[in-house]
Amino acid sequence: MPSTSSSSRDRQYLTTPIYYASGEPHIGHAYTTFLADVLARYHRQAGSDVLFLTGTDEHGQKIQEEAARRTMEPQELCDAMATRFREAWSDLDISYDRFIRTTEAEHRAVVRAFVQRLMDRGHIYEAEYEGWYSVHEERFFTEKELGPGRTDPIAGRPVELIREKNYFFRMSAFQDDLIRHIQENPEWIRPEKRRNEVLGFLQNPLGDLSISRPRSRLSWGIPLPFDEEHVTYVWVDALINYLTASGAIRPDAQPDDQGFDDVRDSWWPADLHLVGKDILTTHSVYWPTLLMGVGLPLPRQILAHGWWIVGETKMSKSLGNVVDPMELRERFGSDPVRWFLLREMPTGEDASYTPERFLARYDELANVLGNLASRVTSMIVRYRDGRLPAGARDHGLDPAIDETLEAVADGMQRLRVHEALSAAMELARKANGYVEEREPWSQARRSGGEEDLDETLASLLRALVVLSALFLPAMPGKATELATRLGLEAVPRLDQARTLPLSELLIRKASPLFPRIELEK
Repeated sequence: MPSTSSSSRDRQYLTTPIYYASGEPHIGHAYTTFLADVLARYHRQAGSDVLFLTGTDEHGQKIQEEAARRTMEPQELCDAMATRFREAWSDLDISYDRFIRTTEAEHRAVVRAFVQRLMDRGHIYEAEYEGWYSVHEERFFTEKELGPGRTDPIAGRPVELIREKNYFFRMSAFQDDLIRHIQENPEWIRPEKRRNEVLGFLQNPLGDLSISRPRSRLSWGIPLPFDEEHVTYVWVDALINYLTASGAIRPDAQPDDQGFDDVRDSWWPADLHLVGKDILTTHSVYWPTLLMGVGLPLPRQILAHGWWIVGETKMSKSLGNVVDPMELRERFGSDPVRWFLLREMPTGEDASYTPERFLARYDELANVLGNLASRVTSMIVRYRDGRLPAGARDHGLDPAIDETLEAVADGMQRLRVHEALSAAMELARKANGYVEEREPWSQARRSGGEEDLDETLASLLRALVVLSALFLPAMPGKATELATRLGLEAVPRLDQARTLPLSELLIRKASPLFPRIELEK
């Protein structure tokens, strides 16, 4: 069994799925990527080195057929769609460190080295296969798995019966090892109900995995190193991207020194794979057994999140009910879109998008955080000309700040991102309550109230500095804007936010952090 030793605290390797390059970025892509981004930014705030990976999946039958439909070469289509995703992530402030494409020469070489390793270790054999194939999902389904009317059980699309010679990976040989790993590592798949689903799936005998497609049917793929007339199954190709980006496999090295037996100088194993629940099986069954086959450590954790629902229906391009995150961004800005998606969906569960819910979350930003920022900066400018005196006591909200930092750290550690963000917003609510309790306008009028007023303003300013750091992972633009209003050159790290000298900050008034909006009827 490969080692799965615990992660170093100062390094985090986080991945999204690589998105299929046959369609435009949509809200499902955006949510997964936001989730990875908020975790990556949080770990950077805590002082960790981070490798945040995303990219595009560019091989397979869907790409080949979509390119033909558009009268383009497959590579042309992939180049265009990779550009669209890069532009979208730039517009939505995604701080990825590596954008990988499966048509890259490095990745093609790693896939061939990986598959050759499986063959050399005796885990691949050739056989004829007959099964129900979904072009949309790029996978075979058993008769038992099919949905009503012989459709694929994921998207409800047509399947076709295919009989052909393929190469197979002996996935069944690793079933017991995989079950043992899941049972011995209860946090490996989150949330728990997804873990239970995978264990339920593994109660039935695990079949072997077809890892190739004949080039006579599908030419757009990575040829097998031991049979150029077959290309690598797109899911195997796609999963290996996590290894390519990690630097673990060096296909240009000698076979005995490629990195299969020693990954210490690489980022592998990944600390967290973030995926939608519809691709959990490929990541929690296909992927770990393939890694066992080549003798590599398994990823340390997998988080499977839910779906965005409209009414009672999953968002789906085929149903025409997909919300375009770029359209939302154009109307409301990047940060409110990020906030809504991250705050509204309980991590791991399904959630519903409606314009009314979006507006409610925007109002939360305006009425709680935005209101606090406006009233505190205005009072410091009005009563102290924008600068607090040295030595002003700033501990009035310390218990609330300590409680919040602990709750945010706990939420992030447990991958309950929505709870961490809720805790950060709760600190803003408590700070607004502190304003009402202390009544700084009364302290300013009262003879001898200067010291009390300074303590009130300093405590509120300290809370705002901490809030700028807490909100940075979810809303990097607005957090930076808030920090600028507080006289900071940049948003401080969490450990710095508690101690930096407040008297050195020059506060200025500005327009509302979250301007009032109304949704069109």
